[in-house]
Amino acid sequence: MDPDVAWAGVELAAALVQTAPSGCDVEAIVPAGGEADIPGIADTHRLSLARRELATAWQLGLVPGVGGGLVHSASLMAPLVRHDRVHDNDQTTATVWDLRAWDEPDALPKSVVAWQRAMLKRAVKHADAVVVPTHSIAGRLSDLVKLRDRIRVIPGAVPSGFVVPFDAAERRAALALPEGYVVLTGTSPSLETGFRAAAAAGMNAVVLDAAEGSEPRLAEIASAAGLPETRAHIRTSLPTADRAATLAGASALVATGAVDAWPWRVLESMALGVPVVAVDGGTHRDVIVDGGAVVAENEVVDAVVDAVGAGARTLSVLGVDRSRAFSWHGAAERIWALHADL
Repeated sequence: MDPDVAWAGVELAAALVQTAPSGCDVEAIVPAGGEADIPGIADTHRLSLARRELATAWQLGLVPGVGGGLVHSASLMAPLVRHDRVHDNDQTTATVWDLRAWDEPDALPKSVVAWQRAMLKRAVKHADAVVVPTHSIAGRLSDLVKLRDRIRVIPGAVPSGFVVPFDAAERRAALALPEGYVVLTGTSPSLETGFRAAAAAGMNAVVLDAAEGSEPRLAEIASAAGLPETRAHIRTSLPTADRAATLAGASALVATGAVDAWPWRVLESMALGVPVVAVDGGTHRDVIVDGGAVVAENEVVDAVVDAVGAGARTLSVLGVDRSRAFSWHGAAERIWALHADL
């Protein structure tokens, strides 16, 4: 599972416990060997299959050991089978955080693409609602499948306690990060714009969440964009504290991709007061609004030069203010409201 989606599920579950209406308990469904280390969970239903086998079984519509009730999944990993909402009050909802399996399939393993597409088909047949984090993703999902009024928009948030760690400088040193850098997010084709912007601003570039094995190719793209390979630092997925330290040391976050996906690093950067520059796209407009610079691709270079210079203070303040609009507590309240409406 995508690590961001994994921790988001934990955050949401904890918030559901904290916001549970009177008389309602929150229970967890976990695969064999799994744990639900969340304070306040009333019970944990541990299934007989390990996660990999469970994903395959649920893709085939086999859900042994899963009872009824209100089942909410923070991903497409959900027991999506026929049930009776009207007479038994059973409900099943799932969550789609991004549409990369449809819009950017080459950036994902083929097995992941096939599984996500198959699970969305099951959601179309059996989900009482499908939650997405932005209106842009909702619109795009409506174009892909016939969910009609079953799509609900409930945004995500940053991890609880996402702050600059006290040993941030030491963490950056351990990661061999340079002085004076911008953080880039996106995939190989779109990152060229970010590398050009870093070069124009006289900065190093640190790529976060790069795919395993992509370092040589990204170094070539950086060099072709005018940024020497020695100034391009490629990192894969980082633990939360290391990621916070990395973002906190950046002069700006440059989100180069415009694919419909919840922008985890954008929101984290805004929460830390890091100026954000993002390529114009529906999701970036939905999330950032006036909390950063949302610009056309051909305006990214100028926007980054401004973000690390004269515009830094303004973008920092606006980003922090905008980030306060998102919380797991608020998301949980909307999930409870969704099930009440159903």
